[in-house]
Amino acid sequence: MDRHGIQFHNVQELRDAEGDGDRIQRVPEDVRTRLNDGARTRMCHPAGVELRFVSEGPVRVTLSSRVRDSTVRPFWGDFQASGEEVVVGEDPTTVELELPEQLTDLRPSARDGLRYDPRVCRLVLPGEHRGGHVRFHGVEGDVRPPTESELPSVRYLAYGTSITEGEAPVSETLTYVNQAARRLGADPINLGSCGSAYCDEAMAEHIAGRDDWDVATLSISVNMLGTFSVDAFRNRAAAMVDAVAGANPNRPVACITIFPNARDYRVSYEDDDECERFRDALRTVVAESDRENVHLLEGPDLLPTAAGLTTDLGHPGDDAMIRIGENLARELKPLLADADSTL
Repeated sequence: MDRHGIQFHNVQELRDAEGDGDRIQRVPEDVRTRLNDGARTRMCHPAGVELRFVSEGPVRVTLSSRVRDSTVRPFWGDFQASGEEVVVGEDPTTVELELPEQLTDLRPSARDGLRYDPRVCRLVLPGEHRGGHVRFHGVEGDVRPPTESELPSVRYLAYGTSITEGEAPVSETLTYVNQAARRLGADPINLGSCGSAYCDEAMAEHIAGRDDWDVATLSISVNMLGTFSVDAFRNRAAAMVDAVAGANPNRPVACITIFPNARDYRVSYEDDDECERFRDALRTVVAESDRENVHLLEGPDLLPTAAGLTTDLGHPGDDAMIRIGENLARELKPLLADADSTL
């Protein structure tokens, strides 16, 4: 969405916080209020959110953060600003930005392989537990939203758990969503929902109704173990897959079975087959779908070893996120190619 000369990427609503700035939300309020309690909160955490603009001269963007402090990192196109991250707390903080002189006379060869035009400032907000609920208080300066030609032409949407939202990596760029998107030359849309990816009907309808993605992954869902029966999981998963794929027949929808975790690796869970029963349920959902654009990806294939997990044996750290992103992009590339050939 574009407001105030800025493109609020991965934002569906700026909600007035009773005169104390605008709360940044990844879904509209009418969707958020119909989600489960945990997801209502998570959709106010700005995972994958970026404030993007092209400027003429210096720019000042004022933000604040609730729940916890948020570290905001500027990028210029694909270039990370060196040492310019700003910690935003409850009091409004102004981030000062100006296009670095080094990027004003790049050789054409230096632009090869770039997803974003270097003139595009991307204020990357922190998701998951690296930040809080960010509020926007205003912008000063001559800014405009980036044009389509200054951004990737392909968009990749991801729904899932805290692994999708990006629990453990040290920065947003290291989430598997961002890592896969970079390898696909795509713009990522992150709808990860920590501890609350329950395949809610409202979320399924929201993703199905969006027209701003070319390929989607549904990582569903370790969050449902212990909360839903296998049958209830199967029904919810089937409803989400059918809604999203049915409304978008020319767009690939890849369902990802539960990533390997402590239940797969610890001796104390040796006789516990719950993860595999949930994986089997999702395999059945995909096999029984009559939507030709529905595909199955195995979480254990995307992350084939325990290396790179955090010590909770549930969340991928930096290295594991990179490997998931690499493997996922390899699987999604032919699906995108096939989709393009049918258009």
